[in-house]
Amino acid sequence: MTASEHILLESDLRQVPELRDARKSHGRLELRSRLRRRVLQLEIIDYYYLSVRSRTGVTGLEFSLDLRFARAPQLSRHIAWRWMAASLVLFVVPALLLTAIHASAWWRQEWLPASLTLAAAWAGATFVCVYRTTETLSLVSTCGAARLLEFTGGPGTFRALRPFAARLTAHIRLASAARRRTKAEHLRDEMREHQRLRELGVLSVSDYEASKARILGQHARGRR
Repeated sequence: MTASEHILLESDLRQVPELRDARKSHGRLELRSRLRRRVLQLEIIDYYYLSVRSRTGVTGLEFSLDLRFARAPQLSRHIAWRWMAASLVLFVVPALLLTAIHASAWWRQEWLPASLTLAAAWAGATFVCVYRTTETLSLVSTCGAARLLEFTGGPGTFRALRPFAARLTAHIRLASAARRRTKAEHLRDEMREHQRLRELGVLSVSDYEASKARILGQHARGRR
């Protein structure tokens, strides 16, 4: 550990509660993505914290986030326009051909395999379109810009998420009032929070190092 990092970690330890130890719950949400075999359970606890339970396949992770160090939740949508267009073409063109020559018995016999191939291609394009059209929730830290949480689901995720996201944003604002008085103190506390999340496996080593560099850079500028 570098000397500068040691200095930044010199701050009062604030215990982050686990869900089983929480005294009060302020809202919970469960998101599922069956195509991606992922489940995310979120619960706001004790005003300033977010309990996270994530499972992808058979792999699970459980931790709590200190909302003092989180920005407001970010919602982003990606629409697979090309696959949507391909699905539409593969549906409309065969339909027009069927309408034009539906009375031809010869067409029914000779073009049946091609029709089945087009139908299979349409089904495949539609599946890829649905899979690649995504709605994503993400949380990043205030100064280190570390990705604390990310969940990607299909269409309809935002509809289920928005009421909870509004409540979470309100609690992040509440938690921001409990931050340390100076920027330097907040940077020290956020460095400690990042280290805790790295030890839990929430942050990868590369994400931790990148966020640490950002925090140390801001700390150095603040001391000039």
